[in-house]
Amino acid sequence: MVTHDTTFANRPRFKAMMKLVYGCRDVAFLPYGEYWRRLRSIVVLQLLSNKRVQSYSAIREEEAALIVKKVLETSGNTAVDLSAMFESFSNDVIGRSAFGGKLSDSENGKKFLEAMADLMKLLGIIDIGDFIAWLGWIGRVNGFDRRLDDTAKRIDLVLESVIQERMLEKKGVKEESGEHFVDILLDIYNHTTLDVSIDRDSLKAIILVIISLFVHTSISHFFFK
Repeated sequence: MVTHDTTFANRPRFKAMMKLVYGCRDVAFLPYGEYWRRLRSIVVLQLLSNKRVQSYSAIREEEAALIVKKVLETSGNTAVDLSAMFESFSNDVIGRSAFGGKLSDSENGKKFLEAMADLMKLLGIIDIGDFIAWLGWIGRVNGFDRRLDDTAKRIDLVLESVIQERMLEKKGVKEESGEHFVDILLDIYNHTTLDVSIDRDSLKAIILVIISLFVHTSISHFFFK
């Protein structure tokens, strides 16, 4: 792998990924190269560093305390749906860390979660046109292409709304660095820091992939570690 790493670095660019993830312009699906290495450096050093993760410990502790309180209040002789509570806990921690607000409390957050659920379903569907090009018309007939277009539009509307909201909140406020994931990416987007620039679509693609991966990763790493 050390010698032939680049051979395995690229992923096939399927239609669903191209449509839903802004032409694969994020760190997960972007073809290997200098730009990919710089984006990866941003993600590893700025978004997912140990120091950055530890800075959100207060959020995790607050949300953990809330879920314990909710369990105590709703337990007694009544069965408690812990799966739903843990899912809500995970989503709210992610929302506060990324956007500065709980996903379950805002309209944008709820729309984002709904769009994420559809995105994951669509990415799991095998489109015959990705393997046999001349059968690509089947996606237009069975409604797959329409579902891709609809979900992509919904995702874009939510992400644009989130970005605009964060930009308005940050306007006129002097900060050395962003507090939340989106703020950090906006600093890079606005000021071309770290010798790399990202355009609007790349910004949205990075936010989408990172948050969707967090949302759909097992909460056991969050809650029981």
